[in-house]
Amino acid sequence: MPDVILSGSEGNFSAYLATPASGSGAGMILIQEIFGVNKVMRDIANQHAANGYLALCPDLFWRQEPGIQLTDQTDEEWQKAFALYQDFDPDKGVDDLIAALDHLRALDGCSGRVGTVGYCLGGKLAYMMATRSNADCNVSYYGVAIETLLDEAANITRPLLLHIAEEDEFVPKEAQAQIKAALATNPHVTIHSYPGVGHAFARVGGQHFNEEAAALANRRTTEFFKKHLG
Repeated sequence: MPDVILSGSEGNFSAYLATPASGSGAGMILIQEIFGVNKVMRDIANQHAANGYLALCPDLFWRQEPGIQLTDQTDEEWQKAFALYQDFDPDKGVDDLIAALDHLRALDGCSGRVGTVGYCLGGKLAYMMATRSNADCNVSYYGVAIETLLDEAANITRPLLLHIAEEDEFVPKEAQAQIKAALATNPHVTIHSYPGVGHAFARVGGQHFNEEAAALANRRTTEFFKKHLG
């Protein structure tokens, strides 16, 4: 699958594009973790393409260092990933994601319906896409710092699915409770909690991968996209 070049408000950046065998379908923006558009993200994009979607995963760290592809297997990579995260501007990231959304919708073969799915940092950005963009639906896996953005919750008018790890070391239980309380009355929001698992439980090959919880969350995500994207 090729990398493509997208045009944003502050410059051009790359994205990984995976297309279904049919060449057509609904679109999906895949939002990276703090490790960049690495093999994990590309494999997820390929799986969504195998399920019939045009999957686009933009490089959101392009302003700092284009083409980052890290793993969670070494301390050195973790340190670099956290440094990139600390220097990252989420507002500019959402601008890039909206540019990616517009690009994907305009592609030949795209039905025009496009959702997003993000993990970790990407989970936070998926929530922000639910509050700031016209994406048709959004999915967040263990999004970080969502509790700091709950003042935007009233802007959610399209389906949003949140997967929360109950033992998430980056999202304290108090923050989880705040998120659930703030979103409980919004009919567009569905929240699933996963007991006994930590952050990144769905990252295949990762340090905290939990096969059972990942399979359940991924099945729910697949059903969610089928319902709202077709």
